Amino acid sequence: MSACLMPAVELLPMNEHDLDEVLRIEIDVYAFPWSRGNFLDSINAGYSCWVCRSAGELVGYAVIMHAVDDAHLLNVSVAARRQGRGFGARLLAHAMQVGRELGATTLLLEVRPSNVKAVGLYKAFGFQQIGVRRGYYPAHVGREDALVLTHALGEVSA
Repeated sequence: MSACLMPAVELLPMNEHDLDEVLRIEIDVYAFPWSRGNFLDSINAGYSCWVCRSAGELVGYAVIMHAVDDAHLLNVSVAARRQGRGFGARLLAHAMQVGRELGATTLLLEVRPSNVKAVGLYKAFGFQQIGVRRGYYPAHVGREDALVLTHALGEVSA
């Protein structure tokens, strides 16, 4: 996506006051959403938690955990009605930058194979599949696998 077409955004540290808005998006976009407690625990544990705002509206968020040389993107989401407008790309680019600033050499994530939009975004950024976690995600019937993707943070991205 061209930089001139990217929406104007603010990327701000997530705090407890953001959680009502975050949860509205989380519940809307996921069949098995994180709870308020999951987000609060992430903030309190010192994970790098971010919100993305456009014209004051919270349109997405990301949660990144740092461990040794890796950054793990635990959750990245964009409001359903705001998807396809570059917010996911901005959040992903920001997560990669945060990982670099934390000293990580790679960014790791899991994604449902059925989340075709997300898989496409990650591939456009140069993420490579390194594995599959069998039965990782809850599903309406049984469980769904997770694709494990990684990106070396020193590499140029989309």
